[in-house]
Amino acid sequence: MPDTAVIPRRSLHGELAAQLRDMLMRGELKPGDKISEQMLCSRFGVSRTPLREALKVLANEGVLILSPNRGASVARISPSEVDELFPIMGALEMLAGEAACARATPEDVARLEAMHALMVDAYRRTDSATYLKLNRQIHEAFFEIAANNSLTQMYQTLMVRIHAVRFIAQKSSERWREAVEDHEQMMVALRARDTARLGAILKEHLRHKAAMVLESLTDRGKEAAE
Repeated sequence: MPDTAVIPRRSLHGELAAQLRDMLMRGELKPGDKISEQMLCSRFGVSRTPLREALKVLANEGVLILSPNRGASVARISPSEVDELFPIMGALEMLAGEAACARATPEDVARLEAMHALMVDAYRRTDSATYLKLNRQIHEAFFEIAANNSLTQMYQTLMVRIHAVRFIAQKSSERWREAVEDHEQMMVALRARDTARLGAILKEHLRHKAAMVLESLTDRGKEAAE
């Protein structure tokens, strides 16, 4: 484990939740791992109260599981859940993309272009934390611009269930490049105001993401067997 890193006291449980997400993304905490509250309190120089609040935040997001008398553990996602949930997410993203493409103002397009440029820069620097943050902001922006409350609510409900995947699943270099290429094509379609094309790319993007998650789950299963 890295050296102890004491966190500033402002918004403490939020800071802790962010630190735990980073640990998940880096693979320090893996699916099924039990969370050691004592170790984390020592690592971050905090008491159990703010740590447990942070664990509740991540449990609400679907990243962790809280069990009575057993504490917290990192959530798992099964291949069958991936097969079930990602096509639904793809359909929702397709609808949001089509609506956003039709409704987007020049300012909306400029904002998405700026986020995309920063995301590509993070990819080139292999800064996965920044990349994931911007990636999510771009996808959420499509729903915001689409301005369909029912669609957004369904999306957010599903996101709670698959949120852990965004921090646990590891992209291969090929899959990461594929994801960035998908985003490049999204921007091309958005600039052209090609609603059908943007929707189709978003749906395909989620299919690619599902394949990446399944590959990651297979690899982890092989590692566990060994």
